[in-house]
Amino acid sequence: MPPFALPAPLALARAVTAVPETLGWALEPKWDGWRCQIHTVTRRVWSRHSTDLSRQFSDVTNAAADLPDAVLDGELVAVLNDGSGVAFDRLQSRAGRRGPRRGADFTVHVAVFDVLAIGNTDWRPRPYAERRAELLHLLKDGPPTLRAVPSTEDRGQALTWVGALAGVEGLVGKRTGAPYAAGLGSGWVKWRERHTAEAVIIGVTGRTPAVQALVLGRPEGGRMRAVGVSLPLTQQVRLAVAPLMGAVGDEMRELPGTVGGLPGADPVYFRPVRPEVVVEIEVDQPRLEFGRYRHRPRVKRVRGDLRPEMLDEGHRPESGRFPG
Repeated sequence: MPPFALPAPLALARAVTAVPETLGWALEPKWDGWRCQIHTVTRRVWSRHSTDLSRQFSDVTNAAADLPDAVLDGELVAVLNDGSGVAFDRLQSRAGRRGPRRGADFTVHVAVFDVLAIGNTDWRPRPYAERRAELLHLLKDGPPTLRAVPSTEDRGQALTWVGALAGVEGLVGKRTGAPYAAGLGSGWVKWRERHTAEAVIIGVTGRTPAVQALVLGRPEGGRMRAVGVSLPLTQQVRLAVAPLMGAVGDEMRELPGTVGGLPGADPVYFRPVRPEVVVEIEVDQPRLEFGRYRHRPRVKRVRGDLRPEMLDEGHRPESGRFPG
């Protein structure tokens, strides 16, 4: 049994805008899944926030039981059975269930990237390079649904994984000589590939400039649909959009929590504005998920050359062009 209480606090990664280029960094793919830790012997799995998921993911714990006594850190990933890739939303289908559903079109795998303990030995004080070697030894000839993530010190090779490996949305960097530490004390960094898109401003949240954000929408079949809430605005963007927005009454409205984050999130209250202004946004997922952006977009600039109706994919003017 491990020499510390479970679930243990997990290492977290600080977001960065560039992939580390200096020596001494190991780079791993960042998978699009649910962070977890697993204790193999007791067949327990917990989420990043220490929620016990053992019942919902009994297939994972049963597979892990074939390994020696260990505490593993990794990511639950839903792999589609048809070989087309991974699907984050399938993991949510396990919430509240007693376990895997017969006839499901996906299999849950674990992308394992660290080992916290083996038996009664705490491996967290040891450097990453040692933990990595032990992890590979531990998982050798192990169950096919539990595999160690790739790791390299070659930045060029790591970048080829993004987009080429199904479910990889970015990279995580770790110092090869550093121990495993909880929270941001880990020194880990994460970089996500970014994409640009357009959206319409349909509301404003926050009462002070420091927290002010935009409620974003996209037209769909002639109707405007809320797709997310932006990160707080920079001063430059705030000054650009403020004179362009026209309020629609003084009444605050409520946006369902699922639009501003994952299911179960608190509702967002906002002041509606006329849906007239198009902005360019930066997102880490090129497509909407459950009809909204899972992570909050960053507003980059106003797109004065676009009108809201131009974003409607169902809009097909007879002339083949949008009216000028």
